[in-house]
Amino acid sequence: MFIEVIGAEYLNGYKIKLLFNNGETRIVDLGNSLNGSVFAPLRNLEYFKRFSIKFNTIEWENGADFAPEFLYNIGTAA
Repeated sequence: MFIEVIGAEYLNGYKIKLLFNNGETRIVDLGNSLNGSVFAPLRNLEYFKRFSIKFNTIEWENGADFAPEFLYNIGTAA
């Protein structure tokens, strides 16, 4: 089974609550994962909050995204 993000809710700071297609909900804190030029705009919290679900993961307007498996693995049970 491939892990997919099917729901997402901004919490605070760089934390997002994610619902995965296996029924699990996890909280990810991406504050330490915003490295590299594609993630630089996400360091602005107002920009960070404007994500959407595309191609089974969360994505921002500039095309930045994280693999759903990565999000699942770094997340903590909600």
